[in-house]
Amino acid sequence: MGFSKIWVHGESTEVGAATITLELLAKARELADVVEVVMAGDADAVAAELGDHGASTVHTIGALNGGLVGPRLASAIAAATGAGEGPNVLLCGTTYDGRDVAGRLSVKLDVPVITNVVDLVVDGDRLIGQEPVFGGTKDVFTGFIGDGPAIFLVRPKSFPAEPSGGPAATVAGLEVGDLGGTGGAMVGERFAEESTGPRLDEANIVVSGGRGLGDAEKYEMIETLARLVKGAPGASRAVVDAGWVPYAYQVGQTGKVVKPTVYLACGISGATQHLVGMKGSANIIAINKDAEAPIFGIADLGIVGDVHKVLPKLIEALEARA
Repeated sequence: MGFSKIWVHGESTEVGAATITLELLAKARELADVVEVVMAGDADAVAAELGDHGASTVHTIGALNGGLVGPRLASAIAAATGAGEGPNVLLCGTTYDGRDVAGRLSVKLDVPVITNVVDLVVDGDRLIGQEPVFGGTKDVFTGFIGDGPAIFLVRPKSFPAEPSGGPAATVAGLEVGDLGGTGGAMVGERFAEESTGPRLDEANIVVSGGRGLGDAEKYEMIETLARLVKGAPGASRAVVDAGWVPYAYQVGQTGKVVKPTVYLACGISGATQHLVGMKGSANIIAINKDAEAPIFGIADLGIVGDVHKVLPKLIEALEARA
């Protein structure tokens, strides 16, 4: 198959290229002779940043004007592939838009998608995706044997987003083909949850609370502590399912994957599904009254104690220092 040209599905935010895009570029430039980005929207605004992270060209379909990303970008990539101008490999982040693009392109080109990828390894002229299974306790390695571009959906935080110092990427237009009925679908309105402080998946310090807190009112201690250390509050799935905090707070296999410098787990037992989302943290501190809790198995520092006694004392000490 070969992978001389890799395309990365690009996403952007109000302040620049999305972190997941920069993470994918870091891995792509290790693997391919040519690394390019394909995206929707204003490519000129992020061309310098993407070039600094290894992209030589940014292919864009331009403004969406209220339309959906998935149908338009998948159509454009399929057309480029049919004309022999597409990539050997397409890397998409495991985001809402990334999954939409990959799924639609899979149907258009009649090729599969390898999902839940946390690493890419070279096997001759193929790329093999490494995927954790059984709650992250085992890894499987999957590759493509057919023709057509290899499409991988990669989990966030799988690779460090490190610049390479390249020049600004060249911006090139990409034509959107026939959309059929999906062309009529439009975005009516968007909902954004209000938040303060750093984003959970980008914070250097994350303070997470679990079922051991006891009730929803006690979660306020987590938010207070996170604010004092200039971190982001997180939660286990049990806390989210109980309705104490929104889904956006969830860390774990079915939530966000985080890799902060410090991860403080408060009243979290350490179910495998939660560990998958935070075990890559540089320093893990656990507070739990159960000395046999699984979370202590990966913690760098463990405090066997009641969170209702430990956290107030910690908050009091930090407030005194402030």
